[in-house]
Amino acid sequence: MELKVRLLKWSAGIPVAMLNLKTAEKMGIHKNDRISIEKISKKDSKFSSIVDIVEKIVKEGEIGVSSEIKEVFDLQDKQKVEVSIAESPISLSYIRKKVDKKSLSKIEIKEIIKDIVNNSLSDAEVALFVSGMYENKMNFKETVSLIESFVESGEVLSLPGKFIVDKHCIGGIPGNRTTPIVVSICASAGLTVPKTSSKAITSAAGTADVIESIARIEFSVKELKEIIKKTGAFLVWGGSLELVPADSKIIRVERILKIDPYAQLLASIMSKKIAVGSKYVLIDIPYGKTAKVDKSTALKLKKSFEKLGKHFKINLKVVLTKGNEPIGNGIGPILELIDVIKVLKSSEDNPRDLRKKSLFLAGHLLEMTGKAKKGRGFLMADEILKSGKAFKKFLEIISAQKGSLKNLQLGKFKKDILANSEKKICFMDNIKINMLARVAGCPIDSSSGVYIYYHLGDKVKKGDKILTIYAQSKMRLQKAINYYKREKPILFK
Repeated sequence: MELKVRLLKWSAGIPVAMLNLKTAEKMGIHKNDRISIEKISKKDSKFSSIVDIVEKIVKEGEIGVSSEIKEVFDLQDKQKVEVSIAESPISLSYIRKKVDKKSLSKIEIKEIIKDIVNNSLSDAEVALFVSGMYENKMNFKETVSLIESFVESGEVLSLPGKFIVDKHCIGGIPGNRTTPIVVSICASAGLTVPKTSSKAITSAAGTADVIESIARIEFSVKELKEIIKKTGAFLVWGGSLELVPADSKIIRVERILKIDPYAQLLASIMSKKIAVGSKYVLIDIPYGKTAKVDKSTALKLKKSFEKLGKHFKINLKVVLTKGNEPIGNGIGPILELIDVIKVLKSSEDNPRDLRKKSLFLAGHLLEMTGKAKKGRGFLMADEILKSGKAFKKFLEIISAQKGSLKNLQLGKFKKDILANSEKKICFMDNIKINMLARVAGCPIDSSSGVYIYYHLGDKVKKGDKILTIYAQSKMRLQKAINYYKREKPILFK
């Protein structure tokens, strides 16, 4: 049926269309059915969406579309489109196959990814695919096909230069904001660093959340090339680009499910490196009791990454780092940014563990590219940091991304948690500390979070501040205080 587009001034978070009840009855369409929207002027242009049925918001003969459909499908108000009931995509049968513990072919995986990008699958159906990957795993061949399908689903960023490098951490450790420091050091040394980062899935903040608190993180491919030309690097959100759109859609569902399948983790990281043209890649895998992975899984991941690097002809190195506690002091977008700035400025009170790890990672990249001799990368990175060049480069990148370091304000409400006796920190639970910061409002409230004053093995005296919780509302603060008391994320002896 031919209907007139009505652009709705709201965002549903996912592409959603609305039909008037009378129109829906004429077409035999029910709530949550899948519909196909086709442009009259361009017969090859189709878009699928889940539909909602309303009585008042949309008139008879109209189709209301959320801002997500408008942007992705490029629709204009009052534009005429052909609307019909969409057939169930064949990719659903492939998803069921994975749920039934069967392997998928490259063609089947490509079809699933294509339908995810085209919005032919609902969030519930994508969740089923994610669950299938999580429960039943994917073999090496399937993982390679997943990576290739991710890359094929979007654009590839072609950049000039021999030394295009990237560094990635699998996440899970509170703080650990090494990326902005490593990028700034490496770009200062003449390396090209097109860094696309994720937003937090289960942690208090991702690199994209941290940078977003002071600068833009969403740009077109053309704009990114201009930023790289100016500064040699960028720090942006991968989910805003059309480089690997399928991955972004899957990550959104993962965030709801709070699971990160092994194959998806590998594919997400590798596809982004391939899409930005990285020739040298360093992967950081923190391991520990409350990290994302234990040491045995970390070693397994290391082998998988190295095998994939060889397959895709990327100079790739994996380092395993201890993840038994938070890195740095701040946990939350602005608090982590403050730590980053302290390290880049070589301030007296900079977090030594964050500084040391950043130099360790940057040193590896400098050695991998031949910028530093073997065994001299750490020293070269340290020299760059002490000279102030890295901080200057960071400011250049932030300025190119329309940002500023002004007004780094913390949450309006705060609470100091004090030691009630002299004791020693014997255990720090990364998962619970991340959750504490999330209860306080992270990552959405960028000024909220947790500041930790001590680390594993440190002794505290009665009355010493163990940590400070920051929040934007009294209710959030109280919930965080209650969580701390109930869950005890830090243990003493």
